[in-house]
Amino acid sequence: MQVTKETLFKASKAEMKGDATTRAAREIIDRDRAQQDAKTERLRQARMERDAAEQAAAPAPVVKKTRKRAASAA
Repeated sequence: MQVTKETLFKASKAEMKGDATTRAAREIIDRDRAQQDAKTERLRQARMERDAAEQAAAPAPVVKKTRKRAASAA
C-alpha cells in the first residue's frame, strides 16, 4: 500500500458531510452574489441612460448678457 495524504488522513463521515454542506452553501452564496451583481449592473446602466436622456431633453440654460455701466465722472 502506498502512503499518500489520502490514505493517511481519511476524513470522518462528519467531516465529509460538513464539507458537502460547506460546498453547497458556497455555491448558493456565489450564485446569489452573481445575481446581485447582474442586477446592480443592469440598474446602473438604466440610471445612466435615464440621466443621458434627461440631459438631452433639458433646454440649454439661458445666459443673460450684462451691460457695462458707463463710468461716471465724479
